[in-house]
Amino acid sequence: MDPRLDLIRHYRWLRRYGLNDSHSGNLSVRCGDDYWITPTGACADTLEADQLIRCTLGESPAAGASLDAPLHRAVYEKNPQAATVMHSHGACSVAVTLGGDDFAPVDFEGQYYFGRVPVLDIPYSDYLEEAPSQVAQALHGVPIVVVRGHGVYACADSLNLAYKWTCSLELSARTFLLARQAGTLPST
Repeated sequence: MDPRLDLIRHYRWLRRYGLNDSHSGNLSVRCGDDYWITPTGACADTLEADQLIRCTLGESPAAGASLDAPLHRAVYEKNPQAATVMHSHGACSVAVTLGGDDFAPVDFEGQYYFGRVPVLDIPYSDYLEEAPSQVAQALHGVPIVVVRGHGVYACADSLNLAYKWTCSLELSARTFLLARQAGTLPST
């Protein structure tokens, strides 16, 4: 499959299954020294492959690329095995990490896949400057991180695996919130 079409498919799934709203998040796929990325303000419902932006590692992102394009480039440069970077805004994942502490899943799969999920505290006013290096460094050795109050970043050797990490984290966060609501976990 054309990697651009696979990117579009996964970007639409993020929207369809509630991990992004219509115009949020971003996604890229690496092809050698280049990477295809969603454009700034892309609508997941209508985005087509010919609207993706081609960027080259080691260079400034191309015009129109997502504001997170420098972050994607930094992740690829720090993690040469990475073939994709996925950014989403799963409400449960964001909610359970608003306090700024690393997230420790309580469910079996979450513990098995992640153990602990790093949570980065990057001030909104410094996000564009600090996020590329902080997220790239955090993703070196773990598949997924959360920027407090903002969203989830996953990197993997395939779109499908990054999607799995993203969905698994959201389910772990939802399970955590439901367990708290049901009173089966301590509230502190």
